[in-house]
Amino acid sequence: MPSESPPGPWAVVAPNATVVAAWTNTSVPEKALFYLFAQLDEELHSAFPGLWLALMVVHSVIFLVGLVLNGLALYVFCCRTQAKTPSVIYTINLVVTDLLVGLSLPTRFVVFYSAQGCLRCAFPHVLGYFLNMHCSILFLTCICVDRYLAIVQPDGSHRWRQPACARAVCACVWLAAGAVTLSVLGVTTGGRPCCRVFVLTVLEFLLPLLVISVFTGRIMCALSRPGLLRQGRQRRMRAMQLLLTVLVIFFLLLTVLVIFFVCFTPFHARQVTVALWPSMPHHTSLVIYHVAVTLSSLNSCMDPIVYCFVTSGFQATVRGLFHRHRAQCEASGNMVGVHKSSKGPGPHHILSTGPQALAQALANGPDP
Repeated sequence: MPSESPPGPWAVVAPNATVVAAWTNTSVPEKALFYLFAQLDEELHSAFPGLWLALMVVHSVIFLVGLVLNGLALYVFCCRTQAKTPSVIYTINLVVTDLLVGLSLPTRFVVFYSAQGCLRCAFPHVLGYFLNMHCSILFLTCICVDRYLAIVQPDGSHRWRQPACARAVCACVWLAAGAVTLSVLGVTTGGRPCCRVFVLTVLEFLLPLLVISVFTGRIMCALSRPGLLRQGRQRRMRAMQLLLTVLVIFFLLLTVLVIFFVCFTPFHARQVTVALWPSMPHHTSLVIYHVAVTLSSLNSCMDPIVYCFVTSGFQATVRGLFHRHRAQCEASGNMVGVHKSSKGPGPHHILSTGPQALAQALANGPDP
């Protein structure tokens, strides 16, 4: 009889079956978690082609929007922002992580269309997704902590809010996120994965969420102190500036919390649910996983909202870029209109001019 061919790299056990085996002490082939995540991508294409197509469309929109917004933000923060404050440094690193996950999304299309079963092709997207998720959580936490130190502890935290210290923190974040990502993807399925899931959920999600929630409450209490309000009533302009500052900080912290709950909570809730309920139907777990991954990738489009509140000059710089481009277009239109009107009269020359040249031509009238 012919011998059975060995299973390919994609022939792995489903994650739910692995968890069940770990709880019931049954033997399963030990595979790295990276194989399981790559297998989930392949299974969605086979079991739910309609959902797969819809998610591919959503990922395409996320890729295009995230690439444009984060590319513009990186240009503004690196080339148009003079003061590299700690908040700006943390934000630049957050932009880089969003660009990395955006650039890794095309590899997902390549895997499904022309390289199915190629683990090396799936690795950039899987690595980019988890690295982005871990880095985004930590950098958003850093931004919130920096706002807390600047508002609540402005005097005692001055030496900690230096650009050199912020760069050192960013380097530690990258190293920690990279180490956690590689260790998670390289962990085999043997043992009790539920314990690792709980530990990772507490360290990489619940603890940062607790820090952001507590510091947000402290910041809002500090901004609503009666002393600040009395100081604002003394001068009308001072009160308006104080109110504007409070609103900006409030929307910044609210945006960070919304990103946490919308983008990162579904994935971690799914991981904990699968660990606690190993008998969950595999197709249900599969669909929840891919929806959660899509929501997590959405943070690359939602993070630019945070950029608008990090520095007071970000919105003004972006508006200045668009106004300068519009002025250049109008100037070039005026030059074309004057050049055409000098060649001879005619309504077709006037209709092809810019707004200012059109008004000038109508005022002067046709040449005799």
